[in-house]
Amino acid sequence: MISQLSWKIGGQQGEGVESTDRIFSTALNRLGYYLYGYRHFSSRIKGGHTNNKIRISTKPARAISDDLDILVAFDQESIDLNAHELCKDGVIVADAKFNPAVPEGSSAVLFAVPITAIAEELGTSLMKNMVASGASWALLGLPLEVFNKAVEEEFGRKGKAIVDKNIEAVRRGAEYVLELAGGPLERFKLEPADGKQKLFMIGNDAIGLGAIAAGCRIMSAYPITPASEIMEYLIKKLPKFGGTVIQTEDEIAAITMAIGANYAGVRTMTASAGPGLSLMMEAIGLAGMTETPVVIVDTQRGGPSTGLPTKQEQSDINALIYGTHGEIPKIVLAPSSIEECFYDTIQAFNLAEKYQVPVILATDLQLSLGKQSCELLDYSQITIDRGALTDEIPEREDGSLFKRYAETPSGISPRVIPGQKNGIHHVTGVEHDEAGRPSESPANRNKMMDKRLRKLDRIKVDHPIHVQAPYKEPDLLIIGMGSTGGTIDQARRSLEADGIKTNHITVRLLHPFPAKEIQPYLEQAKQIVVLENNATGQLANLIKLNVGYRDKMVNMLKYDGTPFLPAELYARCLKVYEEQESAQKPNGELVEHGNF
Repeated sequence: MISQLSWKIGGQQGEGVESTDRIFSTALNRLGYYLYGYRHFSSRIKGGHTNNKIRISTKPARAISDDLDILVAFDQESIDLNAHELCKDGVIVADAKFNPAVPEGSSAVLFAVPITAIAEELGTSLMKNMVASGASWALLGLPLEVFNKAVEEEFGRKGKAIVDKNIEAVRRGAEYVLELAGGPLERFKLEPADGKQKLFMIGNDAIGLGAIAAGCRIMSAYPITPASEIMEYLIKKLPKFGGTVIQTEDEIAAITMAIGANYAGVRTMTASAGPGLSLMMEAIGLAGMTETPVVIVDTQRGGPSTGLPTKQEQSDINALIYGTHGEIPKIVLAPSSIEECFYDTIQAFNLAEKYQVPVILATDLQLSLGKQSCELLDYSQITIDRGALTDEIPEREDGSLFKRYAETPSGISPRVIPGQKNGIHHVTGVEHDEAGRPSESPANRNKMMDKRLRKLDRIKVDHPIHVQAPYKEPDLLIIGMGSTGGTIDQARRSLEADGIKTNHITVRLLHPFPAKEIQPYLEQAKQIVVLENNATGQLANLIKLNVGYRDKMVNMLKYDGTPFLPAELYARCLKVYEEQESAQKPNGELVEHGNF
């Protein structure tokens, strides 16, 4: 028996690949397995190759698997593009309709199943995804009744007749492949899962759930990949809590509406990707100047311009921190797991109101759309901090305006909801005095700018970095952010097996940068590898700017639209280590490395 395997389904977009993956993984989740999924899809509604890959494990899994055990193919293109991932005894379950062929040199076993023909016999070719699912499920030797339960949940709303037909399609696919294979494949027999209940969701859903738990009651947004699922999730859920989602005409309207609603006292958010974030920059400056809390989610994707809208990248870091005109305090968080997407969203709302600043939650496409198992969430951890929001305002005999922007040692001023008795004040995007009146006085400018920026010195964020540091002087310190954490952990295990001592840091707070927290680990390391999905080493540059250690830092970059694989990272880190060992000059100086 084995503790993990990987399964992939491929075909043309719109052919049922997504629904097949959803039902297959839901059934596995019911059994208690840990799952980690990755979607490869084209930036069009229908057509173009797409595939979904799932890593199935009896232990927590937070990285894409390097290889592939079972490939379900709806067309020859899926075989041609993905067969190279198959392990030595890998299996291809393909539709006999297109006369599938195994690529030359591949040792994969091919099972040609009349997937489309069986589905058409049952009434419609649309059910071919259920035939294919049943075939691959049967090869694992898993109980069909569990899979059938997932089918019932998927199609139950369409009536018993539809459910029964789909269950029959599953049974026919299973029977056909078992006859070809002579029964379930022993080499793919999984160890029993722990059977414990687990959540199985994408990062965007976790952000949506976190927003509800944080008390968000309005979301204003414009659809964009890979952020749209947050809006779609909240469209279904927010009305149940007295909230609403407003699809605006563009991202400028989305951010300004969110700022306005927050000003009125309602916790409100928006979500977008790089192109939308660019359009929001002026309004983010408005939130900074007016000291209005607002939460913005940026789901990073391949850029610039339209770029690679459905592919992985982490290239918005500079824009997130420096994109706004002028100088304002802001907070940029970068969750690295499904659980953190939930908890960090709640923290983002609290930080926004506590410090009266825009807070940006930065994910990446893999974290946003990759479906993963996570432990049940602990709702007892949730706290709501509305900061200096006050409703007790003493009367002023002189009739003066409320000092909404009063100068304070912390830079945080008392905040009121519009209409509050004795709380009248000006709100404007131009520079202003403590009561909000426009002012161009140099002295006032210095005072108000210093007041706003003082917040940065006092911002406290829970767990700004995650540290795994078993060694005081590691050979390699690997640093990453976002979805790279699990990949780094798996690569580290391989490096450790080679006797290479490694530590790992995941940066979760991009701004203000946690220099004091990260500095000791940089100092101790012999070599620092910064892993990121962009072409210019933006995270590495951020570390160099705030902490230093350029002389022993190596950029490990990938910007082809695909995430790092554990074996790929292991090989590249091994190369860095070996070159480091051989690059010692006679006087002991290190030869500086470039990009890898």
